Amino acid sequence: MPLDNGRIASLLAREGASARGHLALALKRASRSARLWPDEAADLIAAGRPLTELQGIGPNLSKLIAGWIKSPPSEPPDPESLEFLTMAQAKRVLAENPLWSGKLKGDLHMHTDWSDGSATVYQMATAACECGYDYIGITDHTKGLKIARGLDESRLDAQGEEICAVNKLLRNQGLELEVLRSAEVNLSVDGEVDIDRAILAKLDVVLGSFHSALRKQEIQTARFLAALRNPAIQILGHPQGRVYNYRAGLEAEWSRVFAEAARLDKAVEIDGYADRQDLKISLLKIAKREGVRISLGTDAHHPWQLIFMNFSLAAACLAEIQPDRIVNFLSAHDLKAWVKSVRGR
Repeated sequence: MPLDNGRIASLLAREGASARGHLALALKRASRSARLWPDEAADLIAAGRPLTELQGIGPNLSKLIAGWIKSPPSEPPDPESLEFLTMAQAKRVLAENPLWSGKLKGDLHMHTDWSDGSATVYQMATAACECGYDYIGITDHTKGLKIARGLDESRLDAQGEEICAVNKLLRNQGLELEVLRSAEVNLSVDGEVDIDRAILAKLDVVLGSFHSALRKQEIQTARFLAALRNPAIQILGHPQGRVYNYRAGLEAEWSRVFAEAARLDKAVEIDGYADRQDLKISLLKIAKREGVRISLGTDAHHPWQLIFMNFSLAAACLAEIQPDRIVNFLSAHDLKAWVKSVRGR
C-alpha cells in the first residue's frame, strides 16, 4: 500500500521533534498541513506532479517525502495518529457516501471576532450560505475563558442583537440561512457553567466544553456525568479535549458517559477542527452502541475552516452513526424542538 498523507504527517512530526531551529518549525508546520492536503502525495507522484504543489512543501521536504513514498519506513505508525483522518481520506469517504453530505442542515460550532475568531457573524454566515446550510450556531466562548476574550452576560446579549440584525439582512438579501444564538460555555471540573443560566436559557442551543485540567491521568467519568447533568447545556463539546501531536485528552468510562447522555437526550460532539477530531472514531463506535445523539461542528475560527465539516461527517459515517441520531440532520424547527424538550426534562 502506498504511504498515505496521515503516515507522512506522522513522519514529518517525528523528524520535527529531533530537528532544531527553522527546520524544526518547517517540519512541524508541514506535518499539520499534510493532514489537510486534498490529494494524496503518492497520487501526485504517480501523476508526475511535483510535491511542491502541496501546502508547506518546498524542494527539500519534497525530496524527503518522495524518498519515503519510494521506500516506506519500516517502523509502525503511532497508534494515536491513526485516529486522525486526513482531508484526502475524509473526502474519499464522503465521495463513497454522498447521501451523508446531502442530509446536513448546518454547523453547530464556530467562532467569530466576538471572542477568538477572525471573522464577523455576517462573514461566517455568508460563508455558510455557500455551503448550502439552513442554519449555523455561533458558539463564541464565554467569560471563564479569558484568553479567548470570552463573552460575559452583557456582551452575549449584545451579540444576540447583532445576530438578529444579521438574520434580517440575510432575509433581505434573499438568503434563507438562519443564524442561531448559541455559545460554547466554559465548564469547570465540576461541570458548572461560567455564565448566568437565565441568560443561557435565552439561547437557541448551548454547547458546553472543558478547557482546563485536560491532562489528568485519572479516569474522569464523574466529571463528564456532572457536565451532562447540568441543565444549562444540550451539547457536550469536544469531550476528550485532545489535540494532535500535543495532548492525548481525558479518559472516562465512556459507555457510562454516553449512556447518561442518551438517558438525558443530550448530544455529544464530533468537533471537526483538524487538530481535534474529537470524538475519535473508536469512541464514536461506543457512542453508537449507547444510542446517544451526535452533534457536528467545525469549531471554525475563520470562514475557510468550515471545510473541517468533512472530518466530522466522515468520522460519523465511518462509525456508522444512525442518521436519525445526528442533530445537524434536523431542520431548524426540529432542532429547536429538541432543545426545548431537553430543557423541559
